[in-house]
Amino acid sequence: MESTPIEIRMTPIGFVRGGRREATKDGWGSNRSRLELDAARFAPDSLAGIEDLSHVEVVFYFHVDADEPMETGARHPRNRSDWPSVGIFAQRGRMRPNRIGVSVCRVLGVHGLAIEVEGLDAVDGTPLLDIKPVWEGYLPRGELRQPAWSRELMANYW
Repeated sequence: MESTPIEIRMTPIGFVRGGRREATKDGWGSNRSRLELDAARFAPDSLAGIEDLSHVEVVFYFHVDADEPMETGARHPRNRSDWPSVGIFAQRGRMRPNRIGVSVCRVLGVHGLAIEVEGLDAVDGTPLLDIKPVWEGYLPRGELRQPAWSRELMANYW
């Protein structure tokens, strides 16, 4: 059955402020930044209860280099030919078809319409699409399986 493509429009709920200004490959663990919500659309009560969480999952738009070619097939992650060529949906590269990024980061505090976080792998000015609580019940059940090359890739990421 063929599906008809639809266009989906999203309005950022806010932006990442502070932290890194350049999207580098590694060393994101100590990156501190703020998730600032749009004051025209949200009130501080939209963040009520966030201070009770250790972590939030941040959904964002990869806006840096948004004009670079989209990947839809397989490629070597980080252009490393010693790693296997894998499909775009088997890796977390930013050149994805919809350029959506997802990251789990530590909550350091809440101030009005801003959440102070650590370990977010998004740069200053990144558009925020959503913020979700990280709860044990949503974590994977059972053992995780991943290829050896991905462990090597992540060795210095955080």
